[in-house]
Amino acid sequence: MYIDHIKTFLEVASSGSFQLAAEKLFVTQSTVSARIKALEESLNRTLFLRKRNGIEMTSGGQRFHPHALTVMQAWARARQEVALPESLESIVNLGIQLNHWEHFAVPWLTWMEQYSPNNATQITAAYSEDLIRQVRNGVLELAIVSQIQQCPGISIEHLFIDDLVLVSTEPRKSTDAQVPGYIFVDWGESFKEQHSLAFPDTPAHRMTIGLAAVAMNHVLKHSGSGYFIRSMVQKMIDDKTIHLVEDAPTFEYPIYMVYQEGAKDKTLVATAIDGLVNISKSFE
Repeated sequence: MYIDHIKTFLEVASSGSFQLAAEKLFVTQSTVSARIKALEESLNRTLFLRKRNGIEMTSGGQRFHPHALTVMQAWARARQEVALPESLESIVNLGIQLNHWEHFAVPWLTWMEQYSPNNATQITAAYSEDLIRQVRNGVLELAIVSQIQQCPGISIEHLFIDDLVLVSTEPRKSTDAQVPGYIFVDWGESFKEQHSLAFPDTPAHRMTIGLAAVAMNHVLKHSGSGYFIRSMVQKMIDDKTIHLVEDAPTFEYPIYMVYQEGAKDKTLVATAIDGLVNISKSFE
């Protein structure tokens, strides 16, 4: 069976590199090369052109790509549905960007239990790029992400915009200078660009953390400051556990929903989408 070979093909096509594909698949680069070679021999067609600055998909690879996606979607669905108990009709898989797990996971499971009790649910937490790839490959039906990329067969809907606000354990005013205890929370490329424009004199940061919950725990334990989603920290602001930094700029932080256009069980996915839309209204 060539499932691993097809999965490797899709990863190479997505990353544009045998080495990056190997890292994401947790295999060696030689394994990636061997799988692609075996697939090319089976199809009797070259799929990638190896160049000095990377790889490029051939016309044969481009034609094979949608079929590879279909195979992976069918395989992922088959494995899940075969494992379902007789009492359940189908399964829907939701991916949630790591920093939004607490916002969506429990409310969405509650929604699905109420409106689709005869179906199974599964939730995965990961970064936006990985979640979009899983939706594209058919592993997930839908996902909540903060960064988007256009992909064939995937719909993107804007859910709401939250604010990133600068908070501190001690009351203070905003300053262009480097502040002791400041944690740079990595909210993605758009935030990095906005942050650099707002604070041009502080290009380097002593500490950068990708997970907001970890960053907040550090700020509270050691005292400090950082940018966080307003809905995440509003209660602590109200309780005066932390304080909004005076005169600090705020940045828009849009949240999106991505989902498969050709999902097998459209009614089930529509119910899942309705749940996410309903939950997102509480953040508007």
